[in-house]
Amino acid sequence: MAIKLYTGDCLKILKRLEAGSIDAVVTDPPYGVGLKARRAHQRQGGVSTRAGSYAFDDTPFYVREVVVPAIEECRRIATSVLVTPGTRNMWLYPQPDDVGCFYASNGTGMGRWGFTCMQPVLYYGKCPYLSHRLGSRPNSSGTIYGNDSNTIAHPCAKPITMVRWLVERGALDGMTVLDPFMGSGTTGVACVQLGRSFIGIEIDPTFVRMARRRIAAARLDQIP
Repeated sequence: MAIKLYTGDCLKILKRLEAGSIDAVVTDPPYGVGLKARRAHQRQGGVSTRAGSYAFDDTPFYVREVVVPAIEECRRIATSVLVTPGTRNMWLYPQPDDVGCFYASNGTGMGRWGFTCMQPVLYYGKCPYLSHRLGSRPNSSGTIYGNDSNTIAHPCAKPITMVRWLVERGALDGMTVLDPFMGSGTTGVACVQLGRSFIGIEIDPTFVRMARRRIAAARLDQIP
């Protein structure tokens, strides 16, 4: 089981990888983290500025300019791609081959029509189980587990049980999983726990260091 972590712009690194060289991509794009404040000139002559140096919301600009090009590169290099895009701008993503979700009847946040009760999963490429004649698996899951993501010092962390489900759904034992928006390394931790090799890319050195520590701890936990 190999682990490789890269610090840098994921699009530049993805472009260096060969087509079909990765078994699966499992990623949760960060929905605008890292965008700098932008100025817009109004017709009346005023100037509006987006406050703050970070934007944790799911912005159309960020999805179009940063996330979608990265997902297109992932589709080029990987047999299977699983993306959790959020709900507000999921229609800006390339058309998927299938759509699943994590469902929670008590809601996972507030949307424009009330409580959002599902988090979508976009599937691109081939299902590894069907491709290897291992039968069908559900493309969705109920969120019947606790949310441990609040214990991680990252604004967009996903619960480890959710990410484990995605990794196990997208890659068979021994396969290689890549996460171009690695963040704090939850996908890497899930890969270690499930016996998958992992390649992670993250532009923020602080989160790369955090991911390295978490993955190292997970590997120690797997030693009998």
